[in-house]
Amino acid sequence: MGVTWRRWAWPAAPLALVLLAATGCDSTPSARPKPTAAPPPSVARVCDRPAAGPAKAPAGAVTVDPSVAGDLAAKTENSPPNTTFWLRPGKHRLDPDRYAQVIPKKGDTYLGAPGAVLDGRRTNQYAFGGTARDVTIRHLTVQNFVAPHDEGVVNHDSADGWVVEHATVQNNSGAGLMAGARQRVRASCLRGNGQYGMNAYKGNGRISGLVVEGNEIVGNNRDDWERRRPGCGCTGGVKFWAVDGADVRGNWVHDNRGSGLWADTNNNDFRIEGNLIEANDGAALIYETSYNAVIRENTIRRNNWVEGRTYADRGDTFPFATVYLSESGGEPRIRARTDKIEIYRNVLENNWSGITLWENADRFCNSLANTSSGDCTLLVKNTARCAQPGIATAPLYADCRWKTQRVDIHGNRFVLDKSVVHCTVKCDRMAVLANYGTYPDWSPYQGERVAEAITGKQNNRWHDNVYLGPWQFVTHDPSRILDSGQWQAMPYQQDAGSTFRARDGG
Repeated sequence: MGVTWRRWAWPAAPLALVLLAATGCDSTPSARPKPTAAPPPSVARVCDRPAAGPAKAPAGAVTVDPSVAGDLAAKTENSPPNTTFWLRPGKHRLDPDRYAQVIPKKGDTYLGAPGAVLDGRRTNQYAFGGTARDVTIRHLTVQNFVAPHDEGVVNHDSADGWVVEHATVQNNSGAGLMAGARQRVRASCLRGNGQYGMNAYKGNGRISGLVVEGNEIVGNNRDDWERRRPGCGCTGGVKFWAVDGADVRGNWVHDNRGSGLWADTNNNDFRIEGNLIEANDGAALIYETSYNAVIRENTIRRNNWVEGRTYADRGDTFPFATVYLSESGGEPRIRARTDKIEIYRNVLENNWSGITLWENADRFCNSLANTSSGDCTLLVKNTARCAQPGIATAPLYADCRWKTQRVDIHGNRFVLDKSVVHCTVKCDRMAVLANYGTYPDWSPYQGERVAEAITGKQNNRWHDNVYLGPWQFVTHDPSRILDSGQWQAMPYQQDAGSTFRARDGG
């Protein structure tokens, strides 16, 4: 699993950058984004202003005493389903065993009083686990748990129907949250977790009906997993796997190491809207080997300065993007609220490059170059069918690969001031391209077939956008770099109705 550039995974940027003069990049401290300022009132600012929980126990609630280690887990075990637990102010502890955790029953509710904290003391791995449905956690801080890599602290077993509201989940190893179907995460602070703020992954099925709304998602991937396991594709403020239906709106996603939001492998039917995504070291958004999404009315600024610059300094010619669509597109045969990927009414300001549409010609079902090993597209149930001779003809020729198709990019405002980004080259690109297919030797996609398809045959369109700054356009392959006139002319005919003002800034 994980994003691929050409045939390789995208490793994370190192913390200390060697900024080479060849790229014209400034190696002073100002080359990193400055600490993020407060967002406008329309987006979440919850980490420093958490909503206070109830100061008194609600009628009928079970009171949990912070002075008694393990009191929360014990009272949960001894209470019937649909019990409300009120955690007094103070630091609550579990038993010292690493596997000690709270196992809720169906319909249980956990309410934190002002100052209530559940602290794993860097000893316990999990806070809340088990498979009970419809559990609610509100006004509680959960911190200092040590979940293993790829595992999570809250809703460890990805149970369905959980609601997490006005919570702070911070300074944990692994993921702060896991996710199940119909999970609602609202007005919460997901801060400083070692791997993910949330890992939306369910090992025994797909997640549907996920809502991530009004949260502040900041400083995650503290443990820098892409450096520890190069190419793992295992980081992000939030990572989504095989989610069928998600609404991600009104969040402030900022200052995460790596990408802000990353949807990877057979996600479908996303609406990503009204978010402020800024100052993440990598891409603001990666949508990879996935389908059917609306990305609208987001403000996306100062992202990808670290990772984009790192690759430029290495002499890499690939257009590393702030919004990166990798083998992802619209597919009418898969039910969703849209049958394309539509990117519109967004503002992208002073990021390292813009939007890249990419398709790896060597990545398809049954290919060893498929980093989502073992997975196939949502159009082919039996992966073994994607082999010669059948894969060379319809319908498998089309259905055995994830295609970047039916992407509609319009009504956006792209602003680039290179003096702000501290670069002279390689930070100013839009792109639609593929690699030259070479592998494996039985592949029906060898040569320029995929590059020609993504560029001119798969209904990928830019139109009616506004460009401020010195933008360039990459098409077909990294060597083909166009100015705006060439981009709009035959044979590409992109950005009809768009306006261009080439001076820096705007």
